[in-house]
Amino acid sequence: MYPKEIIIPMKEELTENGFNELLTPAEVETQLAKKGTTLVMINSVCGCSAGTARPGVLRAVANAAHKPDFLTTSFAGYDFDAVSALRQHLMPYPPSSPSIALFKDGQVVHFLERHHIEGFTAQQIANNLIGAFDQYCN
Repeated sequence: MYPKEIIIPMKEELTENGFNELLTPAEVETQLAKKGTTLVMINSVCGCSAGTARPGVLRAVANAAHKPDFLTTSFAGYDFDAVSALRQHLMPYPPSSPSIALFKDGQVVHFLERHHIEGFTAQQIANNLIGAFDQYCN
């Protein structure tokens, strides 16, 4: 488990911008049972990917014409049980962090794995997500 002092600023980068934390499997199940679209950012300490994933997801949400109904996040390597529950819903995708999933009515409809994030700019990530929002969030 990562030290709390390290992850708090990374969590707050999202929570201070409207993302709700999913901290338990029950919270994951309750959220994904809701009708509508849910964006889930599986946050991470990894500087090479998470350093662009968080700004990319925030830029997408700020600039999209169509936005998800719910913005949520869990932290890989810290919110173990919640992330494990999320990963069950992301099958057959292998575990990946950071990663960004868009669910519609509880089903994953768009997923950015780490290899879709690493090496890409925050703007490229945002553009990818805005395209998914335009398709699924209306």
